[in-house]
Amino acid sequence: MDQSASQSFDINHSNEWEDDTLHEECGVFGILGHPDAATLTALGLHALQHRGQEAAGIVSFDGLRFHSERRMGLVGDHYTDPATLAKLPGNISIGHVRYSTTGEVALRNVQPLFAELEVGGIAIAHNGNFTNGLTLRRQLIAGGAICQSTSDTEVVLHLIARSRYTSTADRFIDAIRQMEGGYSMVAITRTKLIAARDPTGIRPLVMGELDGKPIFASESCALDIIGAKFVRDVENGEVIICEIQPDGSISIDARKAGNGQPERLCLFEYVYFARPDSVVGGRSVYVARKNMGINLAKEAPVDADVVVPVPDGGTPAALGYAQQSGIPFEYGIIRNHYVGRTFIEPTQQIRAFGVKLKHSANRAMIEGKRVVLVDDSVVRGTTSLKIVQMIRDAGAKEVHLRVASPMIYYPDFYGIDTPDREKLLANQYESLEAMCKYIGCDSLEFLSINGLYQAVGGEDRNDARPQFTDHYFTGDYPTRLLDKDGEAVGRKVSLLASNG
Repeated sequence: MDQSASQSFDINHSNEWEDDTLHEECGVFGILGHPDAATLTALGLHALQHRGQEAAGIVSFDGLRFHSERRMGLVGDHYTDPATLAKLPGNISIGHVRYSTTGEVALRNVQPLFAELEVGGIAIAHNGNFTNGLTLRRQLIAGGAICQSTSDTEVVLHLIARSRYTSTADRFIDAIRQMEGGYSMVAITRTKLIAARDPTGIRPLVMGELDGKPIFASESCALDIIGAKFVRDVENGEVIICEIQPDGSISIDARKAGNGQPERLCLFEYVYFARPDSVVGGRSVYVARKNMGINLAKEAPVDADVVVPVPDGGTPAALGYAQQSGIPFEYGIIRNHYVGRTFIEPTQQIRAFGVKLKHSANRAMIEGKRVVLVDDSVVRGTTSLKIVQMIRDAGAKEVHLRVASPMIYYPDFYGIDTPDREKLLANQYESLEAMCKYIGCDSLEFLSINGLYQAVGGEDRNDARPQFTDHYFTGDYPTRLLDKDGEAVGRKVSLLASNG
């Protein structure tokens, strides 16, 4: 992967292929007091790889020194090497997998970030996005701060450094009380592992335990991979400080840094981001996605011969649709799991192969049949168009697209990399019929907002006090959007070009 930095940064980052997906946010993992801390962190990050594939980093502490290994690329590309893990000694460790929603793709922005402060060294990693991060950065720079990255995380380090509190934990809490947005965060000092979650509870964070040692991770699947026990979800607005005592025991101090508002988990964790085997907010992601398909079949039935998922995201919903409708489920599309970024020069001709590189039609299950194609979400619609055409080319008699989430009308500012509002399919066409015609399917239907709420939480949306974060569907943002509303620093941050 190219490690060079671009000359400027646009917070509406989009990749070179104009990919028709909602890109993952990030994933964090931390463990305290275990002799195999770095190895367990690497395994935990491997389970969280779906949350970010651009870069991964681990920082450990061995009692004397902090050690950092930050690399571009996948976890398995680097942290399966015993020589790399040998460079991360110690019984305290945190790690991070990244997709760059804020900050350009460069090694300087790979987390965890480390700083040596008056109170000692501290390393921090976070998942999500601060909606006042650019505003605070501008204020810090105006006050004389020197920023070496474009990552939100560096802002937190500066705020900790400037805090007047004496202990690291109090400085940390003082810093995050100034941050707004959706985030989960882990940090380590010489003796502490600190975990925090935003006051609204937009981004998930779980607490686990292995051999009596505390662990924090973005999803429960990271606990499962190392055989750790799930303890509980970190509450919204909660900061948990775990500290190794002189006698070797570990103390756990849980504090509330938020303002006591109700939790509003991000619905897209259930629709798209979380792994199906994870439990988020006490709910099985797999069950929620299957329920979405069941509700979709109730809301948008159609006479057809076969239900086909768009892999992999649409598979649980397609199973639910098939179960409810009684239409047979078949794998009519086969996914190639070994396709990463293409090594071929992305000319227009090669771009046309993009979908076929990742998916191919299973003609035996499609030819001559009326197909219900089930996907988890539609963003721009460009991929849907190509997949529908691929199904038709494989001999389908009819293609009916069913989407297991509502239409996406609004961009996200809490860590999901969404296109500009005008590029979203829902805002480009005035009617469902026009969208259907553009995509080329025989019919097109989306799950209703109440159908989604019922699938996840078992009740309709409370419009006066929504139970989940759902602004991408409704425009109801759960926090202030200070950077956006103030158009902070002209939406650009200058950078020094770098090769890593």
